[in-house]
Amino acid sequence: MPRPRRPRRSELATPASNDHMFAKSAASAADLVFLDLEDACAPAERVTARGKAAKALRELDWGSTARAIRMNGVDTQWAYGDVIEVVTNARESLEVIIVPKVRGARDVWWVDTLLTQLEETLGLPSKRIGLEVLIEETEGLENVGEIARASDRLEAIIFGAGDFSASQGARVDTNFDPFVEYPGDMWHYARARIVVAARSAGIDAIDAPFPNYRGPDAYRTACDRAAAMGYVGKWAIHPAQIELANTAFAPTEDELAHARRVVAAYREAEDNGKGAIGLDGMLVDGAHLRHADTLIHFAELLGL
Repeated sequence: MPRPRRPRRSELATPASNDHMFAKSAASAADLVFLDLEDACAPAERVTARGKAAKALRELDWGSTARAIRMNGVDTQWAYGDVIEVVTNARESLEVIIVPKVRGARDVWWVDTLLTQLEETLGLPSKRIGLEVLIEETEGLENVGEIARASDRLEAIIFGAGDFSASQGARVDTNFDPFVEYPGDMWHYARARIVVAARSAGIDAIDAPFPNYRGPDAYRTACDRAAAMGYVGKWAIHPAQIELANTAFAPTEDELAHARRVVAAYREAEDNGKGAIGLDGMLVDGAHLRHADTLIHFAELLGL
């Protein structure tokens, strides 16, 4: 079964234990909402939160927003129960499971295998539930290439800067920025490696959460920089960040108009037996066509 293509400009985190927040999240403009059974839930609440999450996924009107959960890591006591209980009770209402702290392809294989068995047992369509994985361990970054190809359920890789900074032993503030002046983006290597692995496997790359929800300008800058690298979206830890991400990761009207002019100019050159042409004083060749086509296809996915 081919992977579904979903918009992922904004992925909104919502604690699965706080059911009073569910309706607002479902009514938001986020491309994807995930009910978080992991870090946003106290350990004592993680089992009961499964039922709350399944009920919300099943009963609320989510509109076009993709419905997801973040399970607990595969090396924890909650992992198998998260998958079994939520899938059993939510069924077709669950579209994506986010797997945290993935260290190697074996972690993805474990969730994929459990889901396959569940789908068969419950009579659900095979391979319908997609996966996203978080790279938030140094071991995971070392293995990100094999992780990206570990399952045909895998739809996206997410950079988890918070736990990654702890795994690396980095000295950062609560927004995961360095305490000292640092030349450029301290996490550029990790971001670059993740987006290359994701793109080479034909899946999406999602940028890290940004805890400073009262800093909209800084969040928008972080979105713009991630989009420039090839990321298609970013986590939102507060509803105020949703529209900022949706705007930053969508091509502008000017970008789209230029892309369409590039395609038209190149096709005209092809019709005249040429492989390149000048446009606005710039050379346009096959590489420009490929870039323009990518942008146009992304805009079509967003309904632009």
